Amino acid sequence: MPLEIVRNDITKMQVDAIVNTANPHPIVGGGVDRAIHKAAGTELLSARKKIGDIATGKAAITSAFNLHARFVIHTVGPVWQDGKHGERELLADCYANSLKLAAENKCSSVAFPLISAGVFGCPSEIAIAVATQAIRKFLADHDMDVYLVVFDHKAFKISSSLFDDVQSFIDERYIEELLDEEYRGDYRDRRRNFETAGQPPAEDAYIDIPMWMSKPKERSLEDLLNEVDDTFSEALLRLIDAKGKTDPEVYKQANIDRKLFSKIRNNPAYKPSKATALAFAVALELNLDETRDFIGRAGYALSHSNKADIIVEYFIRRAEYDIFTINETLFAFHQPLLGC
Repeated sequence: MPLEIVRNDITKMQVDAIVNTANPHPIVGGGVDRAIHKAAGTELLSARKKIGDIATGKAAITSAFNLHARFVIHTVGPVWQDGKHGERELLADCYANSLKLAAENKCSSVAFPLISAGVFGCPSEIAIAVATQAIRKFLADHDMDVYLVVFDHKAFKISSSLFDDVQSFIDERYIEELLDEEYRGDYRDRRRNFETAGQPPAEDAYIDIPMWMSKPKERSLEDLLNEVDDTFSEALLRLIDAKGKTDPEVYKQANIDRKLFSKIRNNPAYKPSKATALAFAVALELNLDETRDFIGRAGYALSHSNKADIIVEYFIRRAEYDIFTINETLFAFHQPLLGC
């Protein structure tokens, strides 16, 4: 996928360019800087000295030497003070200037650490928000695989209010699922008892049937998808037209790369992963019933036994279709991301 959050050691990323949170002076600092220099070998420091000082927000490029990459892009993040000294703008510049260098050097993939979130003191939720905003702005006009690499999952934090709200939503849905299981079991047992006795069920025999068993859909895709036997690929293309969107607009909003979209477009029988199907549902801004119909064409369903599905449902119910915010939340809850 174009932007992916991964938990890994950035020195082990096999990409075209690794971004280093460099010291402004040509010396080896701590944290990520030290780890990258150690993995790359002493030649990296020699190359870094030839560059000289790097101003905050700027970036420079060298060979990667012993790393699993072609280049190291050195950028200097701002030291967080109080957020009122241009820290966000300078942090965004780090990503923008690094990505510009990667594009100029024909890189197809680049890995970033969470710049300024360590000893430089930038709050994690702000560091994440600035990073994703800067990266998505770049990806709107470029095709590149960008990785945001987190070494310690505990250091990755979305806003506490969003986390707590999603957690409450998850808890409620898990309880609902357990109650539904109990009701379903009770319903089956009661019906079996009536049938065994050869008696018709009493008028109130099914009073405990859960609402979901009889509740009609709020809205169907039938008016948009005239042919019931449409495949997922055919349904996707029909919906793009029906929503008045363009192909690039949809696959970028879905965090899907152009090559995968081309495969789907050219193969009516293509079966995507569930993560890809849900990503397109988000990009197309489908409501919950439309999403169920849509992913069902690829053989999938939403389940309240699946935490990732509940999180996606949380955002769809609120008509919040920002794929990057959804993926940040999924990552924070240790769930797989949407996309390819």
